[in-house]
Amino acid sequence: MMVTRRHARLASDRNAIKRRIREAFRLQRDALGALDVLVRPPFGVKASHTMSSQLSRLLSRLAE
Repeated sequence: MMVTRRHARLASDRNAIKRRIREAFRLQRDALGALDVLVRPPFGVKASHTMSSQLSRLLSRLAE
């Protein structure tokens, strides 16, 4: 997981993004199996339910 200050200036915003990424991964963890994934969100992204659902959808495609 790579969330830098360029992604979000405030540490609380960066931590919120990381929490959303971890949660999306946790929901897909069993289906993914042994797989290394680097997640780097686009710059300026906000932690939201939409971001989580998009990431979950992408991770589920990896599991196929």
